[in-house]
Amino acid sequence: MFRTRAGALGGCLAVTVLTAVTAPALTAPPAQAVSAALGMKGPERDPSALSAGKPPLGMLAAIHRDLGLTEEQAQSHLLNESRLSPIAVRLRERLGDRFAGSWLQGPVGQTLVVATTSRADTAQITAAGARPLVVARSLARLRAVKEKLAAQPALSAVSSVRYIDAKTNKVVISSSTPKATTSSIKAAGVAPAAVRVALSAERPRLLQASTPTDPQTYPPGVPPTDLLGGQAYYAGAATRCSVGFAVTKGVQKGFVSAGHCGAPGTATVGFNRLAQGSVQASTFPGGDHSWVALNDSWIPRPLVGNDSGGIMYVYGSRESIEGSVVCLAGSSIAGRDWHCGIITQREADVTYPEGVVERLIRTSACAHPGNAGAAMLSIGQAQGIVSGGSGSCETGGVTYVQPINDILTAHDLTLVTYTKTQASTGSCNGYPNSITGSLSNGQTVYQPGGLSYRTSVTGSHYGCLEANTTGDFDLHLQRLNGSTWSTVAVSQTPSPFEELGYVGPPGVYRYLLLSFKGSGPYTLGYTTP
Repeated sequence: MFRTRAGALGGCLAVTVLTAVTAPALTAPPAQAVSAALGMKGPERDPSALSAGKPPLGMLAAIHRDLGLTEEQAQSHLLNESRLSPIAVRLRERLGDRFAGSWLQGPVGQTLVVATTSRADTAQITAAGARPLVVARSLARLRAVKEKLAAQPALSAVSSVRYIDAKTNKVVISSSTPKATTSSIKAAGVAPAAVRVALSAERPRLLQASTPTDPQTYPPGVPPTDLLGGQAYYAGAATRCSVGFAVTKGVQKGFVSAGHCGAPGTATVGFNRLAQGSVQASTFPGGDHSWVALNDSWIPRPLVGNDSGGIMYVYGSRESIEGSVVCLAGSSIAGRDWHCGIITQREADVTYPEGVVERLIRTSACAHPGNAGAAMLSIGQAQGIVSGGSGSCETGGVTYVQPINDILTAHDLTLVTYTKTQASTGSCNGYPNSITGSLSNGQTVYQPGGLSYRTSVTGSHYGCLEANTTGDFDLHLQRLNGSTWSTVAVSQTPSPFEELGYVGPPGVYRYLLLSFKGSGPYTLGYTTP
């Protein structure tokens, strides 16, 4: 969950749930009124309640870097997504075949726009806390237009990308040859008013890499045979791609990645060159997805990891609406870091030199070669795996993503997700240093002994916080830089059990324990180099 921390985190990134941007034109009704309008029940009644875990500090920093948002604006955007997404889902169900799309609007996504083909729907859309927009064509009708266009082989040859743009209520065709594209549109027999040709030199490319070396290191404190989304893996002799998300098929454990990375039967090895598994099924072109079965040495985790940007838990695969922030983590020759952007459109058909892939998510995030298969998340919810893209992270780019739910359905897979029971069964027994105490609601304490500890060698720091409560406690490891404390590792899941690891230089360290919610006794276990 996302939180306000007022000075508790020393030199780390401060986060607040407040926003200083102009309020939306429509004043949102109280949560209770929205719930009543949508007929929500149980825990779903409060659409402002957050259901996902907190992003790592590196992800928040990437949102700031890539989207130009301040830390406060980034946090507000994520909160608005969590608050407005349930409303969008329920209104889509209510509108049925009149639904024409929904998206977030405004500097921090504070306005939900819902399009409909019937003016009679505007009252219920407004009552639910969204802004209505009456348009000529439903989403189903736009899909039918795009399908007719897809049936024209000549169009794929002269157009790089075709997608549904709900904001303009049209199917957009990106092309560098508008005249030839217009001829194909006429041959398809679709209404000209439903289509817009956009002059574009975009040439999407697949994002596997052939470089046999990888600068990737492993997130501190995680065993080298734990499988995390974002890790490099090698298919065959030299093709390097990225692990997407951990999955299971019955009792068989594995992960999903891009289909163009390897054909069925291809052996894979991990980032550390340890034998890993083999590709079980692969689709490309048409779609771009595969799944790899792991050998018994590897343990799939509900995590997407980064060298220095932190680790994010995977909580599910709820589809995010257009305008939502998405971030990807993958392996490339440029190293591993979060790259973030916005979902701009869905249902994009992309023409690669190797073939056409249909129904991809179009995003403003950038990606590097080697990011093929990389995991893309939205507030802890798996959105899909990277297929290809255009541009670069230096000049700006577009990334195309295969939706995760389509992959799970195609291969009859189950996503490995984090649940509270996974963490709450943890124990801090066995750590050489152990401290007990208690926290009251909202309290912060420093350990050991309210002070710190010093190490004279480079090495690993492992910490574990076990709270004997149903509350939510967080654990931070901080290092003294001059006169300022900086957070170097953090564990902040929505549960009473936290663990972290960090490999660091000699210096002075301390643990910060924070109760976001609840009070009660705790046990802190830790190791020093």
